[in-house]
Amino acid sequence: MARASRRTPPTSASARIPRAAPAPHPSGARPPAIPAEVLPRHVAIVMDGNGRWANARRLPRTAGHEAGEVALNDVVAGAVQLGLSHVSAYAFSTENWKRSPEEVRFLMGFNRETIRRRRDLWDSWGVRIRWAGRQPRLWGSVVKELQVAERQTAGNDGLTLTLCVNYGGRLEITDAVRAVAAEVAAGRLDPSRITEKTIAKHLYDPDMPDVDLFLRSSGEQRTSNFLPWQSAYAEMVFVPELWPDVDRRVLWRAVEEYARRDRRYGGAVDAVASGPAEQG
Repeated sequence: MARASRRTPPTSASARIPRAAPAPHPSGARPPAIPAEVLPRHVAIVMDGNGRWANARRLPRTAGHEAGEVALNDVVAGAVQLGLSHVSAYAFSTENWKRSPEEVRFLMGFNRETIRRRRDLWDSWGVRIRWAGRQPRLWGSVVKELQVAERQTAGNDGLTLTLCVNYGGRLEITDAVRAVAAEVAAGRLDPSRITEKTIAKHLYDPDMPDVDLFLRSSGEQRTSNFLPWQSAYAEMVFVPELWPDVDRRVLWRAVEEYARRDRRYGGAVDAVASGPAEQG
């Protein structure tokens, strides 16, 4: 069965940690001045290219994942500096179980330790950590660390960072439809009253806003089953950098690109001539 969404109260430890600003980028780069009204509310990130980064340096694939943790931390810092409200990161997909048993074991332990290493720092920045994904097959120790991070940061009102661990978009929709069907079978829901909002209410995190900006590293141009429901009207930005080479400046560049785009959500506006057409 899928993990149910839940709200968790903040712990006293969260309240004791003073709020701090992320350290500046080593280059001295500062976040671009983008008006709040054109900032994306929700940025979804596919962190792709760890293995290719390691292979190019004749390093084990695990070294790429380790470098990718540093990249994620810097991107989170940049999101906080920019004032973004939601970032979702694709940490482990349901398709990743197809990888070698050795790499899967590493990734399970690595996700667990990354959360443990980073949660206090992210908490100090006012980041609220959430988890979206399926509980079956996921290591109990990973689930525990995710739950601890959720409880510790539940009272934060800055950036919401959703770690998508053991997540698959089609499975999320399938699980939602299964839950809706169970309500219909139990007589609690009239099938004729099912709407998009009904499905959305049964997704892993019903409070997650739609994705505005979908960002993928490594030059690949596909969504890889990441947040398909939420990304129906997302603006896609694909960057050439492999994930370990990404930092907050790449995020800022992508947000600047997003801010320049005209989002019409299926609508169209005719250009109305304000005077006689020019000759020549």
